[in-house]
Amino acid sequence: MLDSRIKLRHLQTFAEVARQESVIKAAEMLHVSQPAVTKTIRELEELLGVALFERVGRGIGITRYGDVFLKHTGAALAALRQGVDSMTQERFGEAPMIRIGALPTVSARIMPRAMHRFAEEGTWSRIKIVTGENAVLLEQLRVGELDLVVGRLAAPEKMAGFSFEHLYSEQVLFAVRAGHPALEVKQLGFTCLADYTVLMPTRTSIIRPFVERLLIANGVSRLENQIETVSDSFGRAFVRSSDAIWIISAGVVAVDIDDGLLAALPLDTSETKGPVGLTMRADAIATFPLSLAIQAIRRTAAEIT
Repeated sequence: MLDSRIKLRHLQTFAEVARQESVIKAAEMLHVSQPAVTKTIRELEELLGVALFERVGRGIGITRYGDVFLKHTGAALAALRQGVDSMTQERFGEAPMIRIGALPTVSARIMPRAMHRFAEEGTWSRIKIVTGENAVLLEQLRVGELDLVVGRLAAPEKMAGFSFEHLYSEQVLFAVRAGHPALEVKQLGFTCLADYTVLMPTRTSIIRPFVERLLIANGVSRLENQIETVSDSFGRAFVRSSDAIWIISAGVVAVDIDDGLLAALPLDTSETKGPVGLTMRADAIATFPLSLAIQAIRRTAAEIT
């Protein structure tokens, strides 16, 4: 029997702490105090009779009980949001909001043309596109803040409760400005990275493990001069104004390379190739406008790739 003492604030707080892996960050996102978050989590743990979080080094991690409860919490919050959206549509005649999360590579390469195509359908649906790291987008999808994520296939343990549809495969490139001195080297090797500032994907980004394995396999165990970033705007500006090397997904810089503003170093990065596709909650039923948006994304991906 459902315990009536479990309130919406318990679920929202639990989901946010799980997503942020930090009480402090969760408090900031929820606009409440840190003690309030801690108290709410303790109340929920007492009501459930299990520990939902545990200490991991200097931070916190979700327990196996918390991981199980998070899947159901996400489904519950998603269902509630869908219900509120339905009532808004019924009362005011508004088309439901479609919320799509996309990796930077997808936002730059796929989404503009796909959204032009979707607009031609004339549904008048409102679209919200959120760009961010794969892990963050998936957590937003899990709790119902997004309806769809277009990005790389996550690790198996992160895909519980989700369905994935493959669209295309993409690999990482080492991008530099046009006229970069490394482009003139006849037999370029990975050791050239030591001579330049390298823009690396952040440790939480989906492509970071692929990049680390590639570097280690090619004898690069450490990069002394590196900047971690997932900002495509910073990366583009920094690389075009310096001799830095940008390790980035191909789709992010595809237009820049086509326009001759950037170039890819002739290094073999084929082992970083990974599937990109559509991720949804397994229990979600796509609305008609969302189905049209998905179809527009499918067609655009097929044309571009």
